[in-house]
This record gives sequence, C-alpha cells and structure tokens, in this order.
Amino acid sequence: QVQLAESGGGLVQAGGSLRLSCAASGRVFSSSGMAWFRQAPGKEREFVAAITGGDELRYADFVVGRFTISRDNAKNTVYLQMNSLKPEDTAVYYCALKERVLRVGTISAYNMDYWGKGTQVTVSS
Repeated sequence: QVQLAESGGGLVQAGGSLRLSCAASGRVFSSSGMAWFRQAPGKEREFVAAITGGDELRYADFVVGRFTISRDNAKNTVYLQMNSLKPEDTAVYYCALKERVLRVGTISAYNMDYWGKGTQVTVSS
C-alpha cells in the first residue's frame, strides 16, 4: 500500500507562483510513475503533468512553459512548481502514483493505482 499526501496549495494572485509537494509513504518503487491531476468545479479531472522513475516527463499543453514537475527519489516526493498562474488554474490538485511505469505516455487518470486527497489552488484575478 502507498499513501500520498499533498501540500502547498493556497490562494495566490494571477501571475504568482505556488509549489505543490506530494509525499509518498509505504511501498514506493523507483519504477513508479507519479503525476498531478486537477479538477475544477463542474469539470472532469484532467491531467497536468507526470514523471517516471527514469525522469521522463510529460505535460498538458495548457501548462507547458509555466509548470515544472520534479521528484526527489530519496524523499519519495514529487513537486509541481507552478509559475505565471492564471484564474483558470483554480482547481483541486491531486497527486497520483502508478506502479511500474515504463513509459510516461501510459499515465492517465483512468489507470493510477493510488491517489492523494487533493490540495486546493485558487488564483484570483
């Protein structure tokens, strides 16, 4: 079993920055893929960014150039640095883990093995 705990959400003005963290505990394999998803009110959960154990990266088009995902394997922690935030980035952000990921392209909201409870990000205009 794996437990995921997100932190770092909050209220920020448009153009500002936030850094989300997700600490994983339990049986975390170095081959696990970790990802961030988000869900705004009335909308479906959507993919934001992902990183594999081999540091292969993938981003949603709407965050390219603004968000950066990274991981610290020694701490079993994944980060999401969010810059140039926009009001439309307002959502609950979820961390998720998929065990034994070979390719980052296989990560999606429909096949993650574990989910965190989410952290609220609110961007004011």
